[in-house]
Amino acid sequence: MSVFVDAANVHDMCLVGANLLELDDLPVKRPSPRRTTQGMCMDKGYDYPVIGELVSTFGFTPHIRSRGEERKAMRRCRRYRPHRWVVEGTHSWYNRFRDLLIRWCKKEENFTAQLHLASAIIIGSFIGLSG
Repeated sequence: MSVFVDAANVHDMCLVGANLLELDDLPVKRPSPRRTTQGMCMDKGYDYPVIGELVSTFGFTPHIRSRGEERKAMRRCRRYRPHRWVVEGTHSWYNRFRDLLIRWCKKEENFTAQLHLASAIIIGSFIGLSG
């Protein structure tokens, strides 16, 4: 698992490059882009040509919804559900931890450790390790 922590007043667009570099540093290597195409789903906040090019240079196929595109899809099909609900659900799991919802730690290392602990608890409860 990889966690990247930065200030709250930094736009997500500015952090894409650092997050992609962290993906390359993971101990589990990605499959070769020549064998399988790997997509990266992003929301409307990343709808910039620079982000699309950056994601493509790292070997991902960007799936970035343009502004207004989701509304059109919802009009066409009533059963349409956006894919970002998975990410928002994950964020709600982390928000159940009070220390993560409001950052009380002054040191970045302590906050990162709390993120890792929360992730271990979430994964453990998901696979049924805790009662």
